[in-house]
Amino acid sequence: MPKSPSTASCSLASRSFRLALPPVSGVLRPRLLLVCALLAFATVAALSWHISVGEFDVPVPDVLGALTGSGDEGTRIVVTELRLPRAMAGLLAGLAFGVSGALFQTMTRNPLASPDMIGLTQGAGTAVVAGVVLGWDGGMGPQTLGLLGAMASALLVYALSWRRGTTGYRIILVGIGISWVCMSATDYLLAQGGHRQAQSAVGWLVGNLNGRDWQQAGPLAVALAVLLPTALLLGRLMRTLQLGDDVAAGLGTRVQTVRLAIAVTGAGLVAFATAAAGPVAFVALAAPQIAQRLARAAAPPPLAAGLTGSVVVLVSDVAARTLIPDTELPVGIVTGVLGAPVLLWLLIRTNRADSGG
Repeated sequence: MPKSPSTASCSLASRSFRLALPPVSGVLRPRLLLVCALLAFATVAALSWHISVGEFDVPVPDVLGALTGSGDEGTRIVVTELRLPRAMAGLLAGLAFGVSGALFQTMTRNPLASPDMIGLTQGAGTAVVAGVVLGWDGGMGPQTLGLLGAMASALLVYALSWRRGTTGYRIILVGIGISWVCMSATDYLLAQGGHRQAQSAVGWLVGNLNGRDWQQAGPLAVALAVLLPTALLLGRLMRTLQLGDDVAAGLGTRVQTVRLAIAVTGAGLVAFATAAAGPVAFVALAAPQIAQRLARAAAPPPLAAGLTGSVVVLVSDVAARTLIPDTELPVGIVTGVLGAPVLLWLLIRTNRADSGG
């Protein structure tokens, strides 16, 4: 007998639990677990599809066989050595962008607060362009420069927004100002640079997975191994921030310490992702909002947001490689086209909420 809507909704309702040994308590959210499981399956499917598509298509069963060590040697070389590094760079970058966006949107309690809206990715872009045009790279390369630029921008935003503590509102306002300063500096440097230098910098600025290998994916994987568990451990403290600073402080949360930890973790995630794949537009903005609505949660769930980001980047990169024959577009162009309507929808929704409409 089919379940009624009320029964089905009750079966996915949150349940609290408490263990005697070890002494652990919490809230079990079946719907969130189900959404994460489905998104994990979608990520594996998108990864397999991404690897299978190319100049010579490889059937998905052969891709799975090559990844498990079976199949012929030629297929294994194409899959594991030529296509897997690029696909993993996209998967890991999308995961980092999605989790980072969830952290910043939860910390500020604003769906528009994402790394590409508050100056972090713009700071990375300015550092890379300065290194290419002015020769300040010191042999570090775009990846290291992007990492340093994003981290410097994050520290600058946090420092300028500090006034006996920080608030999400001040972080957003200062971040928007920093982003415009960085974009203006980048435009000036591109105008002053030579044609070849500008072309090289622009190719990275739009977000690009072309030519990515384990040199980019490896450091990002190591960073995620440290920063992703940190982000998940901060989840319980982030939920108290949703109640407001005064209430969170009354519940025993060290508001400014938690906010600083969230900012550093989110900045680290977006810095390493930007260093690996460039500033892929709108993933950090859109992925948390999509995940929040799938999970029907009060705030963007970090893991679901990260998995959503992985799916978005992988599918967008396949589209970038196949939409125009004999042309590989940067993945950031596709995510920009897909993300712009999401940004407009969020702006309209926020405006209606503020006006009571």
